[in-house]
Amino acid sequence: MSDATRPDSAPTSPFTGRRAVVTGASSGIGRAAALRLASTGWTVVAVARRAERLDELAAEAAELHGEVVPVAADVTEDDDVARVLAAVDQAGGVDTLLNIAGGARGVDAVAEAKDADWEWMLRVNVLGTLKVTRALLPALREHGEGTVLMLTSTAGITSYEGGAGYNAAKFGAHGLTGALRLEEAEHNVRVVEVLPGMVHTAEFSRNRLGGDQAAADAVYAGVAKPLTAEDVADVCAYAVELPHHVNLDQIVMRPVAQAAQHKVIRRGA
Repeated sequence: MSDATRPDSAPTSPFTGRRAVVTGASSGIGRAAALRLASTGWTVVAVARRAERLDELAAEAAELHGEVVPVAADVTEDDDVARVLAAVDQAGGVDTLLNIAGGARGVDAVAEAKDADWEWMLRVNVLGTLKVTRALLPALREHGEGTVLMLTSTAGITSYEGGAGYNAAKFGAHGLTGALRLEEAEHNVRVVEVLPGMVHTAEFSRNRLGGDQAAADAVYAGVAKPLTAEDVADVCAYAVELPHHVNLDQIVMRPVAQAAQHKVIRRGA
């Protein structure tokens, strides 16, 4: 859909004609990033498992004169990734991939680790990222100025008690990112890594803690201003909208109240 065919179309943006794939787009940071890009002129192929959430995202983007192409898919399944690739081709190609799909399950110590939780985290955070990136790399190389943004975590550079499974998954994604940057520089593919600390979203901690909303709320108790999904989305958008020769290799972002992974200021908790 061009600006000319959108009702009440906004003026052309500097990013009109740019095309991004955003995974994990049904909620949290992925949703915020897809909406942020679409609102400034990007065509966004939004990928997630929940089709109804993606349809809601596309409708909200349209109200902002943005274009979101919803693709319901599980990034860990090869057939689904093939459908994402077909949707990208139909939308006119891609120049930017934002790998945001991921998540955590459990806070068990290594001695009590559950295989199912670890397998899920490694599959979603590492293998899913690999599958989507591998599928889209030929198109990103062909574009000539492709960008891959990896959303990892401060958990991928600093271990903490009860975080071993998530640490392992995000350390894996962090290592994947570093290797990809070295391998793709000769193809002029820019590789950015954004590593957020404490981000308060509706689902992350609740999903990690087995749906226990009270336990999820306690994670952020007394922290005046944790990061929001929109904060992280703004940083992601800034990184991919910079002139292509500028590569922000690693962006570590935390709320001021989280001075380090182990040091969080809580007031009146």
